[in-house]
Amino acid sequence: MKVLITGGAGFIGSHVVDECIEHNYEVVVVDNFSAGNSRNLPEDCKVYCVDINEAHLKNVFEEEKPDYVIHLAAQASVMKSFEDPIQDGLTNIIGTLKVLEYARLHCVKKVVIASSAAVYGNPQVLPVDEKFPLNPLSFYSLSKWSGERYAQLYESLYDLPSCILRFSNVYGPRQNALGEAGVVSIFINQLLNAEEMVIYGGHQTRDFIYVKDVAQACRTAMESTKTGIFNISSCSETTINELFAMTSLLAGITAEPQKYPLRQGEIEKSFLGNEKAINELGWQATHSLEEGLSETIVTYNASK
Repeated sequence: MKVLITGGAGFIGSHVVDECIEHNYEVVVVDNFSAGNSRNLPEDCKVYCVDINEAHLKNVFEEEKPDYVIHLAAQASVMKSFEDPIQDGLTNIIGTLKVLEYARLHCVKKVVIASSAAVYGNPQVLPVDEKFPLNPLSFYSLSKWSGERYAQLYESLYDLPSCILRFSNVYGPRQNALGEAGVVSIFINQLLNAEEMVIYGGHQTRDFIYVKDVAQACRTAMESTKTGIFNISSCSETTINELFAMTSLLAGITAEPQKYPLRQGEIEKSFLGNEKAINELGWQATHSLEEGLSETIVTYNASK
C-alpha cells in the first residue's frame, strides 16, 4: 500500500514517514521545505518539493495514485496566524481543501487529517473530550477547525473516509524551536546553548505528547475502519513552569528564566481525554513526559 504524506519532511511528518516505512508501506512525501528538512528523511524516500497550494499537487496524485493520505502540512504557529491570517487561511483551509479534493478524485481509501487541541479554546471542564464545544481563540485554531469541517463534509457527501486527529502539544526530536508549539525545543536549545531563558505566563497548562506516539496514532488511524474525530494526547496536565523545571533537571543545567505575561491567543489550560482513541482506534501513548524529554535531550546533545 502507498501512503502520501504531506509535510513529511517536517517535525511530526518525518516521524510518521519512519513509522509507515517500518510497517512496510511505500511512502511518498510532499513538502515545500518552508519548515521541513531533507535531513529528516531516509535517503531513498521519494519526495516532491511541492506546496499543497501549487497546481502541481494534482500531478503528484495522478502520478503516484496513493492508497492513503496523511495530511500534516500546515501553518502551525498561533503567533504567525495573527501576523498573517490570510496566509494561515490559504495554507490550512484552502490547502486542506485541495488535498481532500484530489484524494476524492483519485479514490483514496482514507485521509488522516492533523488538527489541534487549540480548537477547544479555554475549556471550563477538564479533561476535554471530543464532544466539548469548540471556541477557537486564534486564526490558527479557526483554520484548523475549518479543515476539520471540510473533511467531515467530504466524508458525508462523497464517502471519503477520514480520521481527524486533534493533537495535544507534540514534542520530541527534530522539533523546530519556533512558536508556542515548540516550547520543549525552545527550552532545550536555550539551556544547552546557555541563552537567556524566557517564559510567557508559566502557570498555563498543556498536555504534552511524544512525537513517536503521535506517529503511531497516525498510522493506526489510517489502518482503522473507524472514522471521525479523535483526541491524540497523553491525558496528563503539566504547567509550563513544571515543564521547564523537569527539562532543566534532566539536562543537568540550572537556569533562572525571565517571566513575561501570557501572549495573545494562548490558551490557559489544555488537557485532553483520549479514551475514544484508546477504545475505538486501539491506540495509547506509551511514553511518559520524563521518558520523552530524556530521549529528546539526548538527540539534541548528539546533534551539537
